[in-house]
Amino acid sequence: MSKNPRIPDIAQLAGVSTATVDRVLNQRAGVRGPTVQRVLQAAASLGYLPQAELHATQQQQPLRLMVLIPEGSNRFLQMLGDVIGYAQDHWAPFNVRCQAAYIESFNPEALAQALLHHGKRCDGIAFMALEHPVVREAVAQLAEQGVPTVTLISDLSNSRRVAYVGLDNREAGRNAAYLIGRFMGPLAFSRQARVAMIAGSLRYRAHEEREAGFLHLFEEQFPQVQVVGVREGMDDAEKNYQQARALLEQHSDLAGIYNIGGGAEGIGRALKEAGAERRIVFIGHGLTPDTRALLIDGTMDAVITQNPQGAVMNCVRIFANLRDGREALSGVETPRSQVIFRENLP
Repeated sequence: MSKNPRIPDIAQLAGVSTATVDRVLNQRAGVRGPTVQRVLQAAASLGYLPQAELHATQQQQPLRLMVLIPEGSNRFLQMLGDVIGYAQDHWAPFNVRCQAAYIESFNPEALAQALLHHGKRCDGIAFMALEHPVVREAVAQLAEQGVPTVTLISDLSNSRRVAYVGLDNREAGRNAAYLIGRFMGPLAFSRQARVAMIAGSLRYRAHEEREAGFLHLFEEQFPQVQVVGVREGMDDAEKNYQQARALLEQHSDLAGIYNIGGGAEGIGRALKEAGAERRIVFIGHGLTPDTRALLIDGTMDAVITQNPQGAVMNCVRIFANLRDGREALSGVETPRSQVIFRENLP
C-alpha cells in the first residue's frame, strides 16, 4: 500500500472512476449512497481520509429513498404519502432522506417508467407493485444497476426485489370471509344468501390474494353461501358506488360485501340509499377518516388495517440494512393486521 495514497488508488480499490471519487470527496451530488459509502471506506482504509473525517462525511451523505404511490382517491394511500412528508424526523437516526412520488394508478407501463426514471436519482425505491412483465423487467434492470427495490402493500412474483413489506394478503382475505360468515349468523349455513367482493384491481397481487383467501375460507366453512364473482372498482368511490348499486339491484338476497381495496365510502353510500346498511355485512380495508365514519354510524362492521407509518419505517430499515451490509430483514418486524370495530376504534 502506498504511503501517500492518491485518488486513482481509491478509485481502484472502490471499483469506480476517478471522477466518481472526486465527486464523493468533494461532496458533490450525482453519486448513489452505496457507492459513496464504498468510496469513503476505501479512502479510509488507504489512510487518505482520517476516521473522524470519514464519520463526518458519512453523516453528510443521507441515503436517498423514493416511495412510488398510486394517484387517486384511495385514502389509505394518501395517508401513506402524508406520513412520508411529515415524519422525516423518524428517519433521521438512519441517515435517510425519504420522498414520495405519485404515479398513474393501475398502469404497469407508467409504473415501469417511473421506476427507471427515479432509479437514476436515488439509492432505493419502494413501490406498490402491479403484476406485469414490464414492471418485473424494470425491477431487474434496477437490480443490475445496483438500485434495490422493495415492494410495499402488494408484492411482485418472480422478481428481483429485495423484500416485501405488507400483510399476508391471503390471510387478510380469509379473515374478512370469517368475519362476514360469523356476522351473517344462521344465514351463513343456508342457501338463501350471497356475498360479493369489490376489488380495486386484480392487477394488484394483494387484491388477487385477498380474493383467493376469501374464496377458500367460504368453501371450507360456509359452502352453502354463493360468492358472487369479483368486480373491480379501481379504488374509486364513485365506481364502487355504481358497482354496489348494481349488486343490490341484481341480488335481493345479498348478505355481505367485502371491499378488497379503497373507495369504501362509495359502497357505504349505496348501502345507505338502499336502506341496507343494517342488513348487509360490510367489511373493508384501511382505517381512514372515511372508514372510521362508516364504522361509527354502523354502515361498516369491521376494517382490516395496518399501520402506514410502520410500513414506511420497515422500508427505511431494509434500505439502511443493505447500505450497512446487514441482512435486508434484520430488525424488521413482520407487519400484523389489525381488525377494527366501532367499539375498539383507536
